[in-house]
Amino acid sequence: MIDGIIFDKDGTLFDFRLSWGRWTTDLVRTLAPNPQQAEKLAQVIGFDLATGDFAPDSPVISATPHEIAQTMLPYLPGHSLTGLADQMNTLSAATEMSPAVDLVPLLTALRARGLKIGLATNDTEAPARAHLAAAGILQLFDFVSGCDSGYGGKPAPGQLLAFAAAFGLDVDRVAMVGDSQHDLIAGRSAGMYAVAVLTGIAGAAELEPHADAVLQNINSLPNWIDHISTAVS
Repeated sequence: MIDGIIFDKDGTLFDFRLSWGRWTTDLVRTLAPNPQQAEKLAQVIGFDLATGDFAPDSPVISATPHEIAQTMLPYLPGHSLTGLADQMNTLSAATEMSPAVDLVPLLTALRARGLKIGLATNDTEAPARAHLAAAGILQLFDFVSGCDSGYGGKPAPGQLLAFAAAFGLDVDRVAMVGDSQHDLIAGRSAGMYAVAVLTGIAGAAELEPHADAVLQNINSLPNWIDHISTAVS
């Protein structure tokens, strides 16, 4: 009874700590070459330079690049908000992403079921497309939306509703799959299934109240879809 799946990107398709720990380290050290200033800037965005860990409320987890830039700007005299956001997007597009699972066979199998596949990310669209292309999966997506694509960002449901509308999908036959409360709240707001995965920063206890299901990673999606279909029939 599922006709479409719309994925979050970071923490869902790609391992969050490995991928965005790399990006955040590079960003902080580029903006603040002085070690003390770098430590302060990392602290401001909830990141531990020594361990590569993120605080649960780090804006890097779910905020847009513009929002992350706003958080850092008071600590970076001489930078403009637009220039800082642009620098972040450029670095993002060039950062190597670490897949959470073997993505090509999974997405190919989901498409073989006749499902429409979408992406809704609070990253901007150009870096998102670059990450999908580098992973060899861009062609497997029917819809790609970033926070700058005209539908807003999560937790608002605009990107999700645009995906459903683009293909005439009933929202109650679509699943939003993500690793954060923002993703799940967007899914619920859109009237879709909200499916959580544990390849981001948030744990099961944090995600369960907002989710219809909590999976270890997206490799469990085919079995979950079969279970939903059996339960409904």
